[in-house]
Amino acid sequence: MTDTTIRVNGKRPSLDAGGHDGHVDDQVGGPVSTAWGEGTLTRAKELESLLAWLRPDGGGDKDHLAKAIAQHLEAARQAASHKKQRPWRPVSGSLVERAISNLDAAEADLLQVAPPEYVLGQISSSLNHVQRHLDRLDPRRQEFERLARRLGVADPDHPRLGKVEEPTRADKLATVAEERGKIVSAVRAASSAALREQLRVRSFRNVLIATTVAMTLLAIGVAVMGLLNPSRIPMCFQPEKSGQTVVVCPTGQSAVMDTGQQAGPAQPDVDDVVKQTARPWDVFTVEAVGLVAAAVAAAAAIRGIRGSSEPYGLPVALAALKLPTGAVTAFLGMVLMRGQFVPGLSALDTPAQILAWALVFGYGQQLFTRLVDQQAHTVLGSVRGADKRDAASS
Repeated sequence: MTDTTIRVNGKRPSLDAGGHDGHVDDQVGGPVSTAWGEGTLTRAKELESLLAWLRPDGGGDKDHLAKAIAQHLEAARQAASHKKQRPWRPVSGSLVERAISNLDAAEADLLQVAPPEYVLGQISSSLNHVQRHLDRLDPRRQEFERLARRLGVADPDHPRLGKVEEPTRADKLATVAEERGKIVSAVRAASSAALREQLRVRSFRNVLIATTVAMTLLAIGVAVMGLLNPSRIPMCFQPEKSGQTVVVCPTGQSAVMDTGQQAGPAQPDVDDVVKQTARPWDVFTVEAVGLVAAAVAAAAAIRGIRGSSEPYGLPVALAALKLPTGAVTAFLGMVLMRGQFVPGLSALDTPAQILAWALVFGYGQQLFTRLVDQQAHTVLGSVRGADKRDAASS
């Protein structure tokens, strides 16, 4: 059997001239810190065991393919067992792609070296794999479906019309031996398409992370600006009742000013009072309330998350985007209200009302991130897992 064990302490079992050590390593490997890594190690061990079962002597004219399978499995295990130097960083796309692509290559090579009986037994699962990831008009899928019908595999998309004579087992094995290249080509194409679907998810996840970082820096920058110069963009309002005016800010308010009296030297200017009343923590308080509201919205959005088997944590990235967005929308909403953009709501009476509206605007980030959520569902829908057809029909 070709050696597929992982190096331990920098060493690996010695191989004979034919590349065999006479046994299969009985260790799966791990445990590792990621779910996709555990799945990779499990699948690698499964393929290794299949190769040992299908080719117990390890010889033959396709021994180079057996060696290639061992090399692919070792590469996949190395990717799954790789320890990140920075644990706080998201899953590295290169490691996931290395693991998946090597497992796919090992599966394709295994179909090449396996006897026809094994390939025939895999036709049903291979048909399902091809139909999930290749387009209906793809000639490789159409050819594979034609072969599956010749082999007597029922296809719900192409039901048989009338009674068709079932081919004998000998005929099926002869067809597999004759058309093995087409079978392997279609399966490999489906695996490549599945990997590209995962790459699209990773690309969208990276865009979400970059946007989240930008929004977080923007929220921090606005808060720092408020700390350094509270009167630059004050979060204050000047409600007036019966000739009396008071400046109301998120963290305090001024004394009542009698603006009904005739202006004079002793009459304070409203702008000066605003500068005196505005506090460094006003903007930060508004953003903090908006962030809390966004966190509540993110928690409420969990009910609509179906989960996904992809390793990139897209739902988590979506929830993280809502938090800084809520802080920014709360700030922008109060700026619009102070600029009298909303008629009738330009003069809030108490700090509590200001914070209440900051809460509303923070939760209102759902109007913007809802479009991102919809796009994320579309991207996840393109990863055609086992629940793809159920999701399409629901």
